Amino acid sequence: MNAIDIRNLSEDQLSEELVKLKKEQFNLRFQQATSQLEATGRIRIVRRSIARIRTIMREQKTTAQNEAKK
Repeated sequence: MNAIDIRNLSEDQLSEELVKLKKEQFNLRFQQATSQLEATGRIRIVRRSIARIRTIMREQKTTAQNEAKK
């Protein structure tokens, strides 16, 4: 998912996607520890996707707070 797609999701959808990616990250780390991981680049993609979702969630929260102050 790219940032444009993520920005179009609701807060609940973002939370669900974050949970899904965290589970995938755990599974990938487990596979890596047991030397069963074949797609090593997937770890990097998942880690960056998690960071992207967290960043957008924080931006939306900050924007909502700023609009509430006005």
